[in-house]
Amino acid sequence: MNPKIAPTPPVLAPADVHAATTVLAASAITKSYRRGVWPRRRRPVLRGADLTVYAGEVVGLVGENGSGKSTLMKVLVGALAADDGTVLHHGRIGYCPQEPLVYARLTCDEHFDLFAHAYGMNPAQAAASRQALYETLGFARYAHTRAEQLSGGTLAKLNLALALLPDPDVLLLDEPYAGFDWDTYQKFWGLVAHHREAGRSVLIVSHFVVDEDRFDRIIEVRDGKAVPR
Repeated sequence: MNPKIAPTPPVLAPADVHAATTVLAASAITKSYRRGVWPRRRRPVLRGADLTVYAGEVVGLVGENGSGKSTLMKVLVGALAADDGTVLHHGRIGYCPQEPLVYARLTCDEHFDLFAHAYGMNPAQAAASRQALYETLGFARYAHTRAEQLSGGTLAKLNLALALLPDPDVLLLDEPYAGFDWDTYQKFWGLVAHHREAGRSVLIVSHFVVDEDRFDRIIEVRDGKAVPR
C-alpha cells in the first residue's frame, strides 16, 4: 500500500518548545527492495519507521551507509512510494536531493524560472528570492552558465538554492553540504539558522554529524527504525 500524503497535520505530540505545530509526521513506514533475477528476493530497508518534525526546529537524520536514510527522505517528499505507512505534512516542502536533479543544458537562471513556476511563485517573489540566494551563496556570476558547465561545488549551491527558493515551511536536505568549501559551509548554517528563527523546520540527512550543537534533535536510522539518539 502506498503512503497517504495529506496536507493536514496529525494530533500534536505532548507540548514542548517545538511542539506548537507538527509540520511533518511519518508513521509505520516500511520499504523493501527486490534483489536478484530469479528467484527475486525482497530486502527490507525500513521496518515501521516513525518520524515527527515540529515547527521551528532543526533535526539531524543519521545512520550508516545503507541504513535507509535517503530512502526515508524520498518517502517523506513523495519521490518514492513506501510499501506501507502514512506521511502527513503541513505547509510547503523544499527538497534538496543528494544528487542534484538539474537539466544539463539549462542555465542557473533558467532553473530558477522553471522551479519558481512549479512552486507557483509570482515573478516578483521569484526574482527577489533568486537574487538573495545568489548573493548569500555567492554564485551570481554563474547565472547564465549551463548546469553542465558548473563545478561540483557550484552545482551543489544551485541544488540547495532551488530547494530554498520558495522559502518552504519544511526543508528536507539529503547530504546538502557535500562539495561545499568552508566558506559556503558556514553560509549554509547561517541559512539554516535564519530558517529556524523564522519558525521554519529543517531535516538534514548526514552520514555523520560533526556540529551536534547546531541541531535540536538527532534521529538515527537503525535496523529499519528511526530512533532518538
